[in-house]
Amino acid sequence: MAASCVALLALLLLLSVLLVGLWKRGRQAGRARHVVVVVLGDVGRSPRMQYHALSLAQSGFSVTLLGFYNSKPRDELLQSDRIQIVKLTDLRGLGAGPRILQYGVKVVFQAVYLLWKMMRTDPAAYIFLQNPPGLPAIAVCWFVCCICGSKLVIDWHNYGYSIMGLVHGPRHPIVLLAKWYEKFFGRLSHLNLCVTHAMREDLAENWCLRAVTLYDKPASFFKETPLDLQHELFMKLSRTYSPFQSCSEPSDPDTERSAFTERDSQSRVVRRLHGRPALLVSSTSWTEDEDFSILLRALEKFEQQALSGDSLPSVVCVITGKGPLREHYRHLISQKHLQHVQFCTPWLEAEDYPLLLGSADLGVCLHMSSSGLDLPMKVVDMFGCYLPVCAVNFKCLHELVRHGENGLVFKDAEELATQLQMLFSKFPDPAGKLSQFRKRLQESEQLRWDESWQQTVLPLLVTHK
Repeated sequence: MAASCVALLALLLLLSVLLVGLWKRGRQAGRARHVVVVVLGDVGRSPRMQYHALSLAQSGFSVTLLGFYNSKPRDELLQSDRIQIVKLTDLRGLGAGPRILQYGVKVVFQAVYLLWKMMRTDPAAYIFLQNPPGLPAIAVCWFVCCICGSKLVIDWHNYGYSIMGLVHGPRHPIVLLAKWYEKFFGRLSHLNLCVTHAMREDLAENWCLRAVTLYDKPASFFKETPLDLQHELFMKLSRTYSPFQSCSEPSDPDTERSAFTERDSQSRVVRRLHGRPALLVSSTSWTEDEDFSILLRALEKFEQQALSGDSLPSVVCVITGKGPLREHYRHLISQKHLQHVQFCTPWLEAEDYPLLLGSADLGVCLHMSSSGLDLPMKVVDMFGCYLPVCAVNFKCLHELVRHGENGLVFKDAEELATQLQMLFSKFPDPAGKLSQFRKRLQESEQLRWDESWQQTVLPLLVTHK
């Protein structure tokens, strides 16, 4: 009991010191062109917030980006003289005590730690916050805004409580508390952005909160990869991952050959190999809202069709990303012994991921959305590379994928297997369905992130000075 009182007094003392420090800093001038971007997650795996930081910098703002630094962000971010990255430290290793107690300690630590870190940054005109995760970041950022006179901009990617509900169940006390917290503090923001019209309507109807839809758009570096860069990427990956290695040795030992391409030793010209496998790509955070058993079952059915004599290619299935369920699915994959399908689960460098998408033949998305109100950014990136996509259906997917027009939508493994068979039939047939989808994407006029941000977000910042 005494220890608890001491801890409480220490916390109150720290908050008092921070309050005084923030008050002093809030009186300083020069914050009009400074923005703080907060990600209570891995910066390298938060592309939308990286794009916000880059767009703000390109518009003349100085940016302080706070977040965990578990994965390397894009080089453009690291090289910008207008962007300063402040690394946050995650609290790990709480193995003792009930789970709810561990969670409570972590939230308190993050609140005090984030407040301390934000106190040490220069005063800002705006604080951009990614949500989720918003616990405890929304309350902390709102508190800092009150002291410094900043305006809080929440970018709603999803609802944090809905993601927690996948683990604990929707009626669990922690989930209900998180929902109340998100609603209460979310309403204290000055500006709100969201990723779909469906979410905008839900925020207005159920949260009494006005938001502006800022669709995810591909950055300019998501594009088709030239053949010579494809070859360099394949050769690089072949040094670590066997599915990218050539199944046969070239007659000329100086010829570079991957599973998909080869470079002539004399002319240095790169060509695609005859009879090459199809490259299927999916990316994931390996969380509960993506069921990769659907893809595994579909590829098993595809294997059966290939063995039965259908004119189908071999497939290299690359699933990129990090997350809590990665090892679970890697174990399931290791138990599959398929003749016509090989699996690869790399974590790619930030600069290699767009190159892989621009080199692939088909993208598959298994994102189901815990709230039914957000859209998979991976599909946006795939479309930016003119990569045809098969996506599992959910409530608002139609805002991005239009079945039969710019992609295909499926509901289960059987439908996905049928789509794979149709798209890969007589691969790589230039008159096939796969090529037709790619051609439609190439002919479509896609708005890029920079243009969309300039049209949607920048006017809001000018209006709310």
